[in-house]
Amino acid sequence: MIPVVMYHHINSDDLPLSNSDTMMEEHLRLIAQRYTTLFPGEKSAAPSLCLTFDDAYFDFYYYVFPLLKKFNLKALLAVPTFFIRESTDLEASLRLSLTHHQIYEGENYKTFAPFCTYTELREMIQSGHVTVASHSMHHRNLAEAGVDLKEEIFGSKIVLEEKLGYRVESFVLPYGKYNDAVVALAREHYPYVFRIGNAINPSWEGIGGLIYRIKGDGLKTPGTLFSPIKRLGFWFKMIVKWIKS
Repeated sequence: MIPVVMYHHINSDDLPLSNSDTMMEEHLRLIAQRYTTLFPGEKSAAPSLCLTFDDAYFDFYYYVFPLLKKFNLKALLAVPTFFIRESTDLEASLRLSLTHHQIYEGENYKTFAPFCTYTELREMIQSGHVTVASHSMHHRNLAEAGVDLKEEIFGSKIVLEEKLGYRVESFVLPYGKYNDAVVALAREHYPYVFRIGNAINPSWEGIGGLIYRIKGDGLKTPGTLFSPIKRLGFWFKMIVKWIKS
């Protein structure tokens, strides 16, 4: 069984999509003590899980990446390619200064560089602690009418691979929204396609071809996700989804 956990921000004003830096450090410390962390497709005989972080905000590089190195953990970072700059000389304090909603206003992604840069992505990949997924080109709801699915799903893969010199094998569905056409195209180009869903997975095939993820934002305690009642709920949802798939 493969639990996959989903996170977004660190120290953001958007509390439902964030954890504090102190909470994340204690949470990752606990994970390091109990689990082996995996990149998609990897297997382990030990208790294991996969950590995923959406949107490639700079706070991942600033707060989480040092913790991955400290605790010898791995994580998948989902990157929306339109917002990624090659590099920046801006101070970290400025890059971390925007609220969640300000990040997406106008050209703040250029002015404040609130996302990881390609230079930072290359550094993290080379460390062996981070691998990247496409999170589409523009981080849109792919189930909406008029979206260019080829550009969002396949075009983003081409951009990432050219910029990073690295094969991208995972796709993370923006907002967890999709339809049959979205899933078919994503599965055509990526071995691993991730959604939201608060269930664990029987294997890297996921359930019905999609890999479910457990919400790790807004933790109340470092061990919130690992309580027996929580784990029972994730198992139950897996069984229900598996039966329906």
